[in-house]
Amino acid sequence: MSFLSRIMVLKSKAHFSTDGNNRRGDGFSRSLFEGIRKRKSNQARSRVVLLVVSFVAIYCVIGGRLAQFAMTAPDITSSILPPDRLMASRPDIVDRNGALLATDIRTVSLFAEPNKIIDPDEAVEQLRTVLPDLDAKSTYRKLSVKTSHFAWLRRQLTPKQQSQILALGIPGIGFRPEKRRFYPGGSTAPHILGYVNIDNRGVSGMEKYIDDQGLADLAAAGMTNDQPLQPVKLSIDLRVQGIVRDAVVNAVKNFQAKGAGAAILDVHTGEVLGMASAPDFDPNYPNEGASEGWLNRMTNGTFEMGSTFKTFTMAMALDEGKISLRDAFDATNPIRIGGFTIHDFHGQHRVLSVPEIFQYSSNIGTAKIADIVGIDAHKEFLTRLGLLNRMNTELPEVKAPSQPRVWKKINSITISFGHGVSTTPLQTAVAASALVNGGKLIDPTFLPRTRDQADAIAKMVVKKSTSDDVRFLLEFNGTRGSGRNARVPGYNVGSKTGTADKVVNGRYAHNLNFNSFLAAFPIDDPQYIVMTFIDEPKSGERGGGTISAFTALPIARDIIARAAPILGVQPTFGKDNSALLASY
Repeated sequence: MSFLSRIMVLKSKAHFSTDGNNRRGDGFSRSLFEGIRKRKSNQARSRVVLLVVSFVAIYCVIGGRLAQFAMTAPDITSSILPPDRLMASRPDIVDRNGALLATDIRTVSLFAEPNKIIDPDEAVEQLRTVLPDLDAKSTYRKLSVKTSHFAWLRRQLTPKQQSQILALGIPGIGFRPEKRRFYPGGSTAPHILGYVNIDNRGVSGMEKYIDDQGLADLAAAGMTNDQPLQPVKLSIDLRVQGIVRDAVVNAVKNFQAKGAGAAILDVHTGEVLGMASAPDFDPNYPNEGASEGWLNRMTNGTFEMGSTFKTFTMAMALDEGKISLRDAFDATNPIRIGGFTIHDFHGQHRVLSVPEIFQYSSNIGTAKIADIVGIDAHKEFLTRLGLLNRMNTELPEVKAPSQPRVWKKINSITISFGHGVSTTPLQTAVAASALVNGGKLIDPTFLPRTRDQADAIAKMVVKKSTSDDVRFLLEFNGTRGSGRNARVPGYNVGSKTGTADKVVNGRYAHNLNFNSFLAAFPIDDPQYIVMTFIDEPKSGERGGGTISAFTALPIARDIIARAAPILGVQPTFGKDNSALLASY
């Protein structure tokens, strides 16, 4: 049988064998087909629904984002400074009575979107009609960068400038709100308050101190906002501060001086009630005082304080028990040591008692007193008073004193009357406070402090008997010596003058003086210390010379006369200590 025949036979068999089951097979096939068709139809419907839902969700998200962009301007300043940083608050600063010294005010700054600027030349010309000092070249360069989306043009505009620029209608020009620091008193207390930079961050003074206490870290972490903060209260009295500043500025003008400074402290708490240094500056416009005004000569300038240091030499010898107020020293002849000759400016050429050495400001007598104490004890005593170490206070601008690398006998002798060690005027006042308040050295503060708080940190540096003797010496000199012209009726001022030749090119220039004046009042129960200085005065009070009694002294007298009633010091009249003073 051929191959084709076999095929035909097989087909016929297959047809025969399945013919009996055709009816049953056809029913099963139809049922199976209907199930498959329904399942595929349901799947297709589900896919269509899922696809529709997905498209709806996507379009809703896109629509929501478009609506968000339409209602909220994009953060175009993020590359410069986030908006929350631009509007972050600083705490107000107030004086001890709550008078406002520094606060934030709202302002705006001008920015540009260079990619939207049509004609940079025209935009610059229009802006200069409102801001004539705008740098044309740099502004043009900023506006010409078409790939740039943001550029600051001018920070902190006035409302008038903003309205004038708005009226120009320049495309691509806008404003962002900011906060600007404002000092209502202007130049009244610049070296105490300090100032802030363009981003409202503290640069100097108490502004920097506030940032250093954690405000700057919070700002850097983005944890600051525009909500008001608790004010920072200072120890200064704005009324007293105004008096101190006026006296200092007037002294520079009246005596044609290079500079001047003054401070008044509470001797029992260490609080600074007022402090000024001239030249100064307006913290609202700090750059205008950059050449001379930024230097705080009271804390950041060191000077040889002249004969005011004799106060410490006397206290040292009295506290060591080396002398008493009834001792006397021969001041007849100059002292020659190490190629130097030490003589007296107001030489009496005789034996002088200890009070007379202080009264006549005898270099010879003071040198002999220092000599009997010794070099090591001398250095230790000045260190104990804080005169050889950097002063500890809140202001960042504090300079460390200078002293000889190796103390020799000649160094100790000259330091005894104020040559050879340079200190800041404020720390000189702090050390003097310890000599009149019973012997307690208290770090100065520009924040409020109670007597209990001060006593908790005070260090006893001299005996109370030493303090009593120093008060007597200050009163003796204030009544009969170089400080008598500082006597303010009713306030019984004790004092010491200091006139020091300035060092120029390693040599003392006898025609250039740095004059200081130290006063305590009321001296029978001291409450306040006043420290004043004047640098290179060209004239003196009422035609007098350029020594301390005619230059630095009048500054202190003016401050005491005007500030004592404000501080609540009760005047006393009719008190006469002349018999007691004469007994010495």
